[in-house]
Amino acid sequence: MSKIVCNGPLASARSFALIGPQGGGKTTLFYALLDATTDTPLRRPSSAGLETEFRLGHGSLLHDTWAILDCPGSVEFTYDVQCALAVVDLAVVVCTPAPERAVTLGPLFRNLEETGTPTLIFINKLDASAGAIRDTLAALQAQTRRRLVLRQVPIREGGDIIGYVDIISRRAYRYRSGAPSERIDLPEGMQAREAEARDALLDVLADQDDALLEKVVENAPLMPIDLYRPLHSGEASGAVVSVLLGAAEYRGGVQRLWKALRHDVPAPAETAARKGIAADGAPLAQVFRTLHTGHAGRLSFVRVWRGLLKEGSALDGLRIGPISQFPRGEAHKVPQAQMGDLVAVGRLEGVQTGATLGGPALPFPAPPPSQHAIAIIPDDRKDEVRLSVALQRLTEEDPALGVSQDPQSGTTILSGQGEIHVRTALDRLARAAGVKLQTGPAPIAFRETIGHSVVQSTRLKRQTGGHGQFADVKLQIAPRPRGAGFHFDEKVVGGAVPKRFVPAIAQAAQEATHKGPLGHPVVDISVTLLDGAFHAVDSSEMAFATATRMAMLEGLAKAAPVLLEPIDEVTVSVPASCTPAAQRLLTGRRGQVLGYVARPGWAGWDDVQALLPAAELVGFIVELRSQTQGLGTYTRRFDHLAEARRC
Repeated sequence: MSKIVCNGPLASARSFALIGPQGGGKTTLFYALLDATTDTPLRRPSSAGLETEFRLGHGSLLHDTWAILDCPGSVEFTYDVQCALAVVDLAVVVCTPAPERAVTLGPLFRNLEETGTPTLIFINKLDASAGAIRDTLAALQAQTRRRLVLRQVPIREGGDIIGYVDIISRRAYRYRSGAPSERIDLPEGMQAREAEARDALLDVLADQDDALLEKVVENAPLMPIDLYRPLHSGEASGAVVSVLLGAAEYRGGVQRLWKALRHDVPAPAETAARKGIAADGAPLAQVFRTLHTGHAGRLSFVRVWRGLLKEGSALDGLRIGPISQFPRGEAHKVPQAQMGDLVAVGRLEGVQTGATLGGPALPFPAPPPSQHAIAIIPDDRKDEVRLSVALQRLTEEDPALGVSQDPQSGTTILSGQGEIHVRTALDRLARAAGVKLQTGPAPIAFRETIGHSVVQSTRLKRQTGGHGQFADVKLQIAPRPRGAGFHFDEKVVGGAVPKRFVPAIAQAAQEATHKGPLGHPVVDISVTLLDGAFHAVDSSEMAFATATRMAMLEGLAKAAPVLLEPIDEVTVSVPASCTPAAQRLLTGRRGQVLGYVARPGWAGWDDVQALLPAAELVGFIVELRSQTQGLGTYTRRFDHLAEARRC
């Protein structure tokens, strides 16, 4: 396959995303694919951070132009993958020939099925494979409802895979390091394995095409077009997924993958039609990623769904800023972007990730619930404003991150999809804002109540010259049922406390519950004003409020304070083989397992339900993923408060 060097702006492009679990070699494949579009080898980044970074590249091959997204492999960056799948024409799932790791692809396959994204599978790192590819194929098939069809049979020599047989063309090729594969004769002894694989391919494709089925039944001669026709229609409908082989580090199988992509990736108009986007109309674009850069400012990465996007034109009242594509993986200014392009647009201020420009809002994935949270405090309080601005930009770049403030302490809380996700965000924050931070566990929303009823009498009497301050209150402070909240009442008789002072007493009593003897808000108590006394001159609302706060402070301390901790209802989603481990993890963290059920729509997965103290969710996701091959996730919602300990 000849190379065409990119010189100047690229034409409209079809697009695909490289996705898959970490360690599969996606970034190596990304650069190998781009290398095939240029005569000059591309500069590779360092290996640090490759599984957490997102990159866009453009290239041209045989007069076709392409946009390639390389998505992070870490499970904690799944939302980046979901955003990419919302805008590309096809997904290439990159994995290794390890059957035991196939389960890690289950969530990814389900996402592809739910979104209807056309898919190819590239089994990478064949040079390190010692097992049978059919075992990997069977393990992958168990993770998806789509029919997988192996397009190549590996050729082994001395235990090493040195090439492949193309099942449709029935041609054999030998890999050459750093160069296109070399055509060779079909090796001795390969006929039986090739015939077996071809029969399996025909079984799947014949289900997609009556004409092919008729030829197979009649044992009629088959031409490659007889197989390509149902293969392409099956891929377009989502019923069939082709499986290709290679070793990207040595360029093995890369040219064959490009050939498949040229034939199998839908045209931009087909993708738009699949998503219900009308072909006619004004320009339409959607932001799928936002990035703040020091030199270029704010960049919005967009997919052009319809029409022509020109620098300087207006869309939804916004002026379109500089437009960039990324030939050789590096930014290159272009005057316009056509239908199907994935480009970066500068200076789209106020436009968030997922936003649609030029028409009604298009569907876009919502950020997942957070799995891990930490507290962050700047070393220097003078940096708080700078930190706030940097956090806003950080969440614009990555909506899967969350920033909130603890209502009691005012501490800033940064939440994300796991320890790596949050740590990566902290690194970006340090580079962007230059703020030194202290970190720690996120505060837990402890509460307190009382163990028994008390009656507290308190008198305020101050004389400082002129009018003094006088107020006398007698309060009954009593516990209420859990969840009943705060209640105030008054039972004063004989006018011992004038009615005009009662609202101030009630307000002061409630304010006194904001921080109890244990340092937390007090809940589920009643306060009753029983009696008191006043002075015609020295009594005032302020005096009675002060006396009430004093009485509450003394009374709550005498009423056997009880610390309450929040208990969450937690649903842990794991592969069924990991369900016992998830149950042990929950019980080991003071959880009460309520049971488990099959996860709806997820064959081979369970949802484990439990009641778990919120304090035990600190670091929970780290341990959960360590015991579930990185696959476990959970959702939580507050259920109730429970007594933690007596004081």
